[in-house]
Amino acid sequence: MKDTYIYFFEDKLYINLTNRCCNDCTFCIRNNMDGIDNNNLWLSREGTVKEIEDLIDAQTRDYSQAVFCGYGESMYRLDDMLEIARHLHSLGKKTRLDTNGLGDLINGFETAPLLKGNIDCVSVSLNQANAEKYDEVSRPIYGKAAYKAMLDFAAACVRQGLDVIMTVVDVIPQEDIEACRKICEGLGARFRVRSYIK
Repeated sequence: MKDTYIYFFEDKLYINLTNRCCNDCTFCIRNNMDGIDNNNLWLSREGTVKEIEDLIDAQTRDYSQAVFCGYGESMYRLDDMLEIARHLHSLGKKTRLDTNGLGDLINGFETAPLLKGNIDCVSVSLNQANAEKYDEVSRPIYGKAAYKAMLDFAAACVRQGLDVIMTVVDVIPQEDIEACRKICEGLGARFRVRSYIK
């Protein structure tokens, strides 16, 4: 089966860079299905920058935004993602990164300054209102350190002037959703509640 490196969902172009992820979220779509809209997002290998850019260039369908979001965490391929983002900007396209917010732990340095000018919007999975609950829901390989790292990343992106959205999934209790809303607003980010995809 041919690997799916780009796919369309609604009016956006999505880029599936990797299947690697440092979280194992209890609500992750990967636990329920192999992809979206008949697009199998499990990769036999990661596509090269050229392969992905060629696929982007071959598209005739218009799209409002290009989103780095597949069946893994795009920040594992930070340099490749930035190169593709610059290519998308050269085509006049807006870019968004959907991320678990642990790119600094993955790469070993603060990544937000590199996103500035390349990624227009960053959507960070907040998931829960404290480190203990986050650890239970997101099950990060980094343990309890992950929660603070995610918040620090979101705050750094706000400081860089990026459009930052923080999200939770509607499977957590309402009181936790409201606590997450306050955390998000305190960081200067926008807040969104996502629907669980069964």
